Amino acid sequence: MQILMVGGAVRDQLLGRPVHDRDWVVVGATPEDMAARGFQPVGRDFPVFLHPETHEEYALARTERKSGRGYRGFVVQSSPDVTLEEDLARRDLTINAMAAPAGWPQSGALSDPYGGRRDLEARLLRHVTDAFREDPVRILRVARFAARFADFRVAPETMALMREMVEAGEADHLVPERVWQELARGLMEAAPDRMLEVLRDCGALEVLLPEVARLWGVPQRAEYHPEVDTGVHLLMVLQQAARLNAPLSVRYACLVHDLGKGTTPADVLPRHIGHEQRSARLARQVGERLRVPNDCRELADVVAREHGNIHRSGDLNAAALMRLFERCDAIRQPARFALALLACECDARGRLGLEDRDYAPRARLQAALDQALAVSTAEVAAAAVAQGRTGKAIGEAVAQARTQAIQRWLSIGLG
Repeated sequence: MQILMVGGAVRDQLLGRPVHDRDWVVVGATPEDMAARGFQPVGRDFPVFLHPETHEEYALARTERKSGRGYRGFVVQSSPDVTLEEDLARRDLTINAMAAPAGWPQSGALSDPYGGRRDLEARLLRHVTDAFREDPVRILRVARFAARFADFRVAPETMALMREMVEAGEADHLVPERVWQELARGLMEAAPDRMLEVLRDCGALEVLLPEVARLWGVPQRAEYHPEVDTGVHLLMVLQQAARLNAPLSVRYACLVHDLGKGTTPADVLPRHIGHEQRSARLARQVGERLRVPNDCRELADVVAREHGNIHRSGDLNAAALMRLFERCDAIRQPARFALALLACECDARGRLGLEDRDYAPRARLQAALDQALAVSTAEVAAAAVAQGRTGKAIGEAVAQARTQAIQRWLSIGLG
């Protein structure tokens, strides 16, 4: 039996990055051998075991053979006869196809049959073997790794292979849950814009997110968007989301906030009148298709509908501000509204030459909302009841009190 650390742990150690999770491959063993040593089986499709003390994953060396469409169409063979090189050959990228014994580098030599260390030094994302084409999820994984390692480039032969896979229809068979899983992880990497660039370059973006893909080549008014191209703007917005360390819900809202601009009639370009409502409708379609979590969907809906009004909120009076808060459900969900403001700041700063400008609406709207939230609804409701008001009239009295609180704040020049 030979036990070696594989994959990301080896890669990250070579890169000098922190290693959080370690995966192991076991060569020359059977499930019975693992059980005899106290390992707990957890693999559904192939033999994977948890270490009895560390709970790290140990997988028996295996090979895979394509048996159908999509990422689940495989026949897996695991036996003591499968060699380390055969196991590493089925992995996606050379930088993930290295193995090392426990305690490496002091305890032994690195196993690198496919040149992963060389590609790390060259900052190259290269597929291991032609078996790459058998699993369309690997297209998404390459894009995600491009987002994680922003200074790496995809090898030309790997990009060509990914294009062939898309043209052969392999990306059409990806299940929504797996697309979202990889997309979400890519959005949370250091350079989420790189993920979109790679998916677009190989044609997968058009298949998986056609609403996003059609933004490229769509012009915007240069006085508001010096970068002009809507697709370029989207990449810049995602750059800002990463720069501001935004959570996933904000980054997803940024991804879909301008989808409506891709459906603007050509004869009215570069203006995009009413694109917010079209964006919200398309964002809902994407969310349903990819089975996006509710918190991401709901924030995306608010941002798509209201980002234009939030940008222009400096001109709104107290009553209009209160109506904006009501449309955003900010009174009931102030934390979500704060995230919407962060997404809008990413949008405002995701423009050529404006990346470092101050975004005044965020602080102003947050302060105005704080004034509304400070109103004692219990006192207002009690006073309304004393005046004989009931039902809807009580709610109107509370809303009026909140509007008055915002007005007082505005009148003394704080807003």
